[in-house]
Amino acid sequence: MAFDTMFLRAMTEELTEQCETGRIMKIHQPFAHELVLHIRKNRENQRILISAHPSYARIQLTKETMENPAQPPMFCMLLRKYMEGAIIESIRQVENDRILIFGIRGKDEIGETRFCDLYVEIMGRHSNIVLVDREKETIVDCIKHVSPAFNSYRTLLPGAPYILPPSSDKLDPWTVTEDALLAKLDFNAGKMAKQVVGAVAGFSPLLANEVIARAGLVNRDTLPKSFFSVMADCAKPAVPNLFVKNAKEDFYFMRLADTEMTAELPSLSALLDRFYSGKATRDRVHQIAHDLERLLANELDRDRLKIEKLEQTLVDTERADEFRIFGELLTANLHLVSRGMTEIAVQNFYDEDMGMVTIPLDIRKSPAQNAQFLFNKYQKLKKAVRFVEEQMRLTTEEIAYLETVQQQLEDASPEDVEEIRVELAEQGYIKYKQKKGSRKPNQNPTLEKYTSSTGLPILVGKNNKQNDYLTNKFARNSDLWFHVKDLPGSHVVIQDANPDETSIVEAAMIAAFYSKARLSGSVPVDATLIKHVKKPSGAKPGYVTYDNQTTYFVTPDEETVQKLRN
Repeated sequence: MAFDTMFLRAMTEELTEQCETGRIMKIHQPFAHELVLHIRKNRENQRILISAHPSYARIQLTKETMENPAQPPMFCMLLRKYMEGAIIESIRQVENDRILIFGIRGKDEIGETRFCDLYVEIMGRHSNIVLVDREKETIVDCIKHVSPAFNSYRTLLPGAPYILPPSSDKLDPWTVTEDALLAKLDFNAGKMAKQVVGAVAGFSPLLANEVIARAGLVNRDTLPKSFFSVMADCAKPAVPNLFVKNAKEDFYFMRLADTEMTAELPSLSALLDRFYSGKATRDRVHQIAHDLERLLANELDRDRLKIEKLEQTLVDTERADEFRIFGELLTANLHLVSRGMTEIAVQNFYDEDMGMVTIPLDIRKSPAQNAQFLFNKYQKLKKAVRFVEEQMRLTTEEIAYLETVQQQLEDASPEDVEEIRVELAEQGYIKYKQKKGSRKPNQNPTLEKYTSSTGLPILVGKNNKQNDYLTNKFARNSDLWFHVKDLPGSHVVIQDANPDETSIVEAAMIAAFYSKARLSGSVPVDATLIKHVKKPSGAKPGYVTYDNQTTYFVTPDEETVQKLRN
């Protein structure tokens, strides 16, 4: 993993410089496994994000803003009691382990000094955040409770004594000698990277593979040299960078020899904000919107099956004239029909060749009733054509609408999900109960704001409520409006009567990025003035028609779009 012991060591230096001796002003818990500490130091504010997420566990300074729940969780309220207004006396890492300790000095209810420690354990799915009473050495509470039934060595429950995870007998990478390192390795057994991980404390597979890559031809001479070369780089100032390895993007605090660096960031925290923002947001959205995702998938499956059945019915209606002809031929030949016949062959005087045609009969009906049945079948199928065509139109429109909402959910932030939920309730797909403290449905939605390279404001609707508000209420008639051509996507508006070409291309790129064509190249995007965009009466949310458009072809680029975002 990229957030390994060595990465935490570098991050500890960054946090110490920015936050040690700072005062904890606020504490929030925006999500189940994440905390945000607001720190004030040297007249500057910092936000520490601490995540015990099973997949995205980390600790960092962050510039990202997160919406907090109206009612803070119990763990958050307890931390506020013990830590708000307290001083961070120290930030230290447990030697060669992925555990960071915040030494906290605060006041209790009667004003007496109280000391506690906040342990941040970055251990994948076993990650945790534990508040410990320093004097009693017992757990006050933790973000994840672990009972003795799940871990007989460590009980992580309020009141239990806090015990660090068991230590290993691995070599200390900072003090190990060449002889000691070689004594732990078997060069005849192979899998040297795995052996290095098993022998040296704090070494992740990523760092061990770097040792092997630098060694080239691995032997008793080259491997120690590459090992100490890697350790020397670990001791240097961090070089936060994104890289690609085996077609997968990752991050680290130093340059790696066997990777292709794609970007260098000014700090480790900026690196993590860049790497995790989309991934963590997508995971949060999935957590709070999984019911909507399932609903949309089921509704789309149902509508697509309905279209198939309607198409088959339409094929059947093409036989309407055949039933009329059968009825007329049978009426002309009733004298030849006897009750109990299953079919009759008669001459088809509607055919130029006057050939014979076989008419199926129902033995339970009289000849006249069989003829009447055929005429009724004809009338029913003729009427069905208009009904089926109308149903196909409505179902096709519903599929387009649901696909639009589905695409918007993919791009949504956690804050956008509530608006999508309200919209689906208004359309009758779900029942909605407003959460306490959430925005009232009739309030104006918040639009996402961008600024072009030349300084023009660009507004984006991330869901249908935002699209309707932006296009039909907020934008002026002289503003330029953008939408990807013939696909679900966001409405985008440049707030300027005479935008320059650079801003137009960037707005078109944003429209393409927030659409179903995000991963495509040369995406057609239509642009027209707001005064040429109309919402038909009774149309679904977000649906508009437009004319007088100009089509631009752009290739979406995530990095460019993120740079333009306010």
